[in-house]
Amino acid sequence: MNKKSLYELLGVPETATQEEIKKAYRKLARKYHPDLCKKPECEEKFKEINTAYEILGDPEKRKKYDHMGDSIFGGQHFQDYYQQHADMNLDELLQTIFGNMGFGPNNFEQSYHFTYINGNNSGYNDPFFSHLDLNLHAKIQIPFKLAVTGGILPITIEHKTFKIRIPEGIQPGQKLRIKGKGKKAGQRQGDLLLKVEIQPDPIWKRIGNDLYRQLSIPLKKMIFGGKEKLETFKGTIKIKIPPNSKCCQQLRVKGYGVKGGDLYLKLIPILPKKEQLPPDLIKLMAEKLPE
Repeated sequence: MNKKSLYELLGVPETATQEEIKKAYRKLARKYHPDLCKKPECEEKFKEINTAYEILGDPEKRKKYDHMGDSIFGGQHFQDYYQQHADMNLDELLQTIFGNMGFGPNNFEQSYHFTYINGNNSGYNDPFFSHLDLNLHAKIQIPFKLAVTGGILPITIEHKTFKIRIPEGIQPGQKLRIKGKGKKAGQRQGDLLLKVEIQPDPIWKRIGNDLYRQLSIPLKKMIFGGKEKLETFKGTIKIKIPPNSKCCQQLRVKGYGVKGGDLYLKLIPILPKKEQLPPDLIKLMAEKLPE
């Protein structure tokens, strides 16, 4: 009996029904598809399996193969034969195998359930492959300010650069879905899913939608009160410093946080150096300041 290595490759007996062959093929395709298996050898294995199914999955080609067995590959095991012709695409390989047996290119074309993408065998129109996750997952870090205000951010993913819109007040760990920027298989196009990480800021801290920061205030304003300018994410405002403010006292500014949250300011007095004070003031302070 002629050896028939295609059945061995798909893991089915020679008596298998077309449905059993199809079921075995789909199981192996799940296992070795490059989108699901990241080992280097998976892509070649996947192509071998697909070529085997192109033959055994077609009743006419299978009939020819059953008659001739591996002699159709020059008596070689199919995998050895495939490795010698790995530079061919699927239609060229089938033409080499069946070219003299009444299977012309038009017949191959009609029998395809395989779609060529950019010259590579990597996509399918078969509904079976609709289960594949074509979404591309990535992490991005965005500046603290952009997370607060929102805006446009250019990013580079998979060697492609494009701009995305960051919504105002985005939270760390939140995911953004960018339509149509994922992987492609046949007519299907996945999305790009971006998990957001927010870069820390040396001045600002965020808790929920509230913002926190320290604000250094001259000693005179801490004692006598006054107004101090402050740059916020919503523009410049003037902060009213009450008289007799204490170190680390906290002021609340409504609505100047994130998306309607509040701003909390921790007052830190700026103490002048003794050398910066006039001699008479130094003398007066030394006499009058309480112990």
